[in-house]
Amino acid sequence: MYHPKKKTPAVIEFVDIAGLVKGASQGAGLGNKFLENIRRTDAIVHVVRCFDDENIMHVVADASTNVPVDPIGDIETIDLELIMADLEMVNRRVEKAAKMGKGDKKFLHEADVFKALAAHLDAGKSARTFEADSKEDAELIATADLLSLKPIIYAANMDEDGFADKDSNKYYKLVADLAAKEGAEVLPICAKLEQDIAELDGDDRAMFLEELGIEKSGLDRLIQCSYTLLGLISFLTYGEDECRAWTIVKGTKAPQAAGKIHSDIERGFIRAETINFSEMIACGSVAAAKEKGLLRSEGKDYVVKDGDMIYFRFNV
Repeated sequence: MYHPKKKTPAVIEFVDIAGLVKGASQGAGLGNKFLENIRRTDAIVHVVRCFDDENIMHVVADASTNVPVDPIGDIETIDLELIMADLEMVNRRVEKAAKMGKGDKKFLHEADVFKALAAHLDAGKSARTFEADSKEDAELIATADLLSLKPIIYAANMDEDGFADKDSNKYYKLVADLAAKEGAEVLPICAKLEQDIAELDGDDRAMFLEELGIEKSGLDRLIQCSYTLLGLISFLTYGEDECRAWTIVKGTKAPQAAGKIHSDIERGFIRAETINFSEMIACGSVAAAKEKGLLRSEGKDYVVKDGDMIYFRFNV
């Protein structure tokens, strides 16, 4: 097996965006700055409080108020701000299309599509739940880069007791039911345990997870869930100098995957010498994999699979 000079893992970036308050779409708090930060993301992870603790105030509470834990209310508060910001943008698209649509059926149709979406948003419903009449209409709506259209993961943050028995956690059940109705993802986590896990190394971390009866940390599960939500997979390139993981969209063919490395490799693509990571580990070396006939030569129509280890042959 290789002992490369450099190892480069795949990267997925999570941005902690703070500052949302009720009325953000109208400029309250960080207002539009907060919303624009969200607009630059591919998906949203909404961490939702699902535990009781009188020592931790609710985000809208102060020393003189007692705000009950309300995960659905918290979700609706953020959703509404995203929807209101989207409604303003969609109304502008309607006006623009209507002006350009005089005598042009294409723009008149665009105006009709966004009018229907505006009515949906005005009813307090997210763009994710809007059913377009056709694939073309859905693609048109996607060009608007709407906040409430982004795929979402609800990270249900519980205390240790609630996490140990999440099916009995009333708050988690509320979030899970909502996610099921929306077709969204829900991920049970315990931020306190995640903090403890993050402070441990290697064997200690594995032992701690085993004691908890879980296979992966919440962070690892969140990364995996994010990959699935966005339709992403990883393939690996390898050599003495570097072993590197590359992120691509599921369904990508070999030449286009090669293009993630360099456009010249895609342009001069000849073949992809491929073996899956699990097969390579079982064999122990490239030579052993070749002896067993596990190293495959794939052409331009090969669809790259998650965990493929690939050596690209090309000529330019």
